Amino acid sequence: MNVLVINAGSSSLKFQLLDVDTREVYAKGNCERIGIDGSFVGYESIAVEGKQKIEAPLPTHKDAMQYVIEIINATGKDFIGIGHRVVQGGWYFPESKVVTDETLGWVREVAPLAPLHNYAEADAIQVCRELFPDKGNVVVADTSFHYNIPEKAWRYALPRDVVDKLHIRKYGAHGTSHRYIWRAAKEFLGDDMHKLVSCHLGSGASLSAIQDGKDMDTTMGLTPLDGLIMGTRCGTIDPATVCYLVREGGYTIDEVDTMMNKQSGLLALSGISSDSRDIEDGAAKGDANCQMAFDMFYYRTSQLIMEMAQAMHGFDTMAFSAGIGENSDVMRLGVAKELEWMGVKIDEEANKVRSDEVRCISAPDSKIKVLVVPTNEEYMIALDVAELLG
Repeated sequence: MNVLVINAGSSSLKFQLLDVDTREVYAKGNCERIGIDGSFVGYESIAVEGKQKIEAPLPTHKDAMQYVIEIINATGKDFIGIGHRVVQGGWYFPESKVVTDETLGWVREVAPLAPLHNYAEADAIQVCRELFPDKGNVVVADTSFHYNIPEKAWRYALPRDVVDKLHIRKYGAHGTSHRYIWRAAKEFLGDDMHKLVSCHLGSGASLSAIQDGKDMDTTMGLTPLDGLIMGTRCGTIDPATVCYLVREGGYTIDEVDTMMNKQSGLLALSGISSDSRDIEDGAAKGDANCQMAFDMFYYRTSQLIMEMAQAMHGFDTMAFSAGIGENSDVMRLGVAKELEWMGVKIDEEANKVRSDEVRCISAPDSKIKVLVVPTNEEYMIALDVAELLG
């Protein structure tokens, strides 16, 4: 059963055609710099050998989808429907839903909570409905997995009338990834795992407390700015910092928003890059700012791992995933060492192994099992499409 998965950003469009039964991927790629000079389509397909690149103007997502159609058609594979990753589902998507005029309107209605993502995702959904009128579409929201966490975890201590009117609460993000991490870790460990701290660590980063498949808490909040230090996001800070910057610094709200989302995090701490690989190189060469960026990342991540553990009154497993979590043995070791006091131990040789498979990197005498789980959000999205349309 084949499914086309679309992940649209403000200036990009990722796609993947896969079989949910065999997990075989027939085509995948990314349309980059949509609406910007220098746009191109990079892809891999069973129809051609090696990685391909098409340099072409892509004024809109609809233009990008025309190339996706050509690439998909060249595989000779049909598909049952299209799954769309939507960053913010708001109060309308506690689970994945089939696209109708009404549900598409909901994606746009909650877009102020994720304006860089939801508007582009809604446009991409509309384009797919026009280009594939005989195919069903499904919204798979990143926030859905977190929507039913306990009220004590999602509610903010603000006046109830304000909260209710503006739908203010913890929504979280990366829910599709955290769902996959739980599923893959459970397949790997079986009955040895019940309480997992899932660590999605990339340029965007969040943790999730998952007890027997149910999400109990997560680190991102109303928006993806809350929680961990990230590539360019500051993570959790005193909320009065915003007021102080406006009153005393003379910054506008939009300038503060840009500062905290795009100019902070590892980029600000290191002074050189938001990419952990560049910071790792800098720290190895003795750059004190790069080393401080890492030290703060280890410290903050370990703090919030314990916060997630509290949501489950303990944990037996932690799993690293996403760009940093899957690829940086230095980061994994640094976080684990912060948790040595409570029995987390990593096998340093196993930690250095690179693989696309789920693997255990904890030492035999570690009180907590430590895994590396390569995430696969596209597969989880495809499963939802197969369930709703298949």
